[in-house]
Amino acid sequence: MRYRINRRTGDRISEIGLGSAYIYEAGTDTAVKILRRAYEGGVNFYDLAAGDGKAFPMYGEAFADVRDEIFYQIHFGADYSKGEYGWSLDPETIKRSVAWQLDTLGTDYIDYGFIHCQDELSDWEKYLRNGIYDYIMQLREQGVIKHIGLSSHTPSVIERILDEIPADMLMFSINPAYDYGHGDYANGGVDERSRLYSRCESEGIGISVMKPFSGGQLLSSDSPLGRALTPYQCIRYALDKPGVLTVLPGAQTTDEIETLLAYHDQPESALDYSVIGECAPTEAEGKCVYCNHCRPCPVGIDIGLVNKYYDLSKAGDLMAADHYGKLTLTASDCIACGHCDSRCPFGVHQSARMAEIAEYFGK
Repeated sequence: MRYRINRRTGDRISEIGLGSAYIYEAGTDTAVKILRRAYEGGVNFYDLAAGDGKAFPMYGEAFADVRDEIFYQIHFGADYSKGEYGWSLDPETIKRSVAWQLDTLGTDYIDYGFIHCQDELSDWEKYLRNGIYDYIMQLREQGVIKHIGLSSHTPSVIERILDEIPADMLMFSINPAYDYGHGDYANGGVDERSRLYSRCESEGIGISVMKPFSGGQLLSSDSPLGRALTPYQCIRYALDKPGVLTVLPGAQTTDEIETLLAYHDQPESALDYSVIGECAPTEAEGKCVYCNHCRPCPVGIDIGLVNKYYDLSKAGDLMAADHYGKLTLTASDCIACGHCDSRCPFGVHQSARMAEIAEYFGK
């Protein structure tokens, strides 16, 4: 397993995490085996916006002896009073739900307390008006909540909330379907979503990725992109986005968890998602997505990383220029051979872009 550091909290978080939408359907014995195998495989980050309340005792049993070695995302607004998942902006309902979740999990603290599912500005305004956010901050002051998170599917709402609160983590839906305008949660255009990723990277707000497979649609022949992708392509796509710390697919069988745990054992060819270039909308043409399909550079430049640091620096990330300057090979080492231009599935004229980047950074 590989890990990334949340710059705001210092937490070392596994690149592969686990969502909990459907794990309860596996039954207690299988679910506990899945969770324990995930832990043994290095997974230390678990989202608890579960599809049903039955999931919580499964987590409690699986992790009773290792609670301090894992991280939980717990959502203030996810309601399990009727068993299955529900959404609420009622403060008393939320307090009861969170208390029940903690008791059922067998824990007295929350690693990341999430402002849950703020898809409309009216949701956020009501959240504030009802005192739910104040309650979260009280729990943080008491040490019950260690860090503050936010979940949403809407970039414009996220931007507004991030302007107002000190969030340490964002849970957002990232996959090539949503980024390219396909699906119920494909909110925001290509540029708007890209700006959000860059902002999170610049400000050190870690992103945990929900719906990396678009609810399984991207793995099907009926994919909105016109072809099925593999779980590994989808995971790599999300991990390549600025700001992303961990991807949270679900698992209902032990075979599915083994598949996820094998991600880091895959050859680069199995992670190559450049095929999505065939489905890219007009506004995505000519924009580097850091897929590295242009590899190998004859000189050895990491073209995707050079592009990422350039985009982040232009977006205001003060650390990006320093990271760029520490690269062994930079854009100034480009010999303009055109190899990358001929391979880019997104129509990026990389050799010209290397000259632009070299001029921008002054080397």
